[in-house]
Formats: sequence, C-alpha cells, structure tokens
Amino acid sequence: MYQHTTQIRVRYAETDQMGYVYYGNYAMYYEVARVESLRNLGLIYKALEADGIIMPVAENKTKYIRPARYDDLLTIQLFVKEMPDRRITFEYEIYNEQKKLLNLGETILAFVDMKTGKSIQAPDTIVKALKPFFDGQ
Repeated sequence: MYQHTTQIRVRYAETDQMGYVYYGNYAMYYEVARVESLRNLGLIYKALEADGIIMPVAENKTKYIRPARYDDLLTIQLFVKEMPDRRITFEYEIYNEQKKLLNLGETILAFVDMKTGKSIQAPDTIVKALKPFFDGQ
C-alpha cells in the first residue's frame, strides 16, 4: 500500500456563508493530494501528458463528517491500496489540527491515450514507482 500526507491551509475564498469549506472544494483538495503524492514518487502529471497519457476522473466519492473552516490546517492522508491496471483508485482521509476526521473520499482515475481517447494499461512509470510499496503483499 502506498501512503502520502499533504497539508493545505483553508483560504477564506474556499468557505461559504456559514464559514465552512464549500463542499465542492474537497475535490480540489483531493487533486492537490494526488498531484503531490505522484510528485513524491518522482511522477509529474505534466510529464505523463507529454508522453500522451491523460488521467480523467471516472468516479468521485465524498463523505462529509465534520466541517473544515477558514484558516484550518488540513492534513490529507492519501492511500493507494491496490496496484493500478486500467484505472487507479485513490482514497483520502482529511483531518483538522486537532486530529479529528473531517472527510473521507475516493477518486478513481482512468489511464487514457490522449490521441485515441481509448483506455490503456497503467503506464510502466507508474507501475514501477508503486511496485515497491506492494512487494510482499
């Protein structure tokens, strides 16, 4: 299993009239965590796209438990629990500074050939980067 932690401070513009993080912004937080987790593995989205591979979101699930508020420092725990094939699943847990669970999420992204628009197997670069986390399982 691969795991990575990212922190984000809630900006005022991300909150609604109630002072809570607007529900739609959690998808953006998931994206930040995904991009940073791949960067941590030496994988850059921009480089994948330059190689003709795109990763559109096929599914996005969110469970709201407690609200996040302006200026909260959020910790996003990201998990990849299975080796990818034609898709990769990312799971998220978002905590506040008091270590209270605020949100659970999951996104499933497909690997797609940019030119043909067809689904493809996970690129070797991603498989090689993740393989050490799954050896022995």
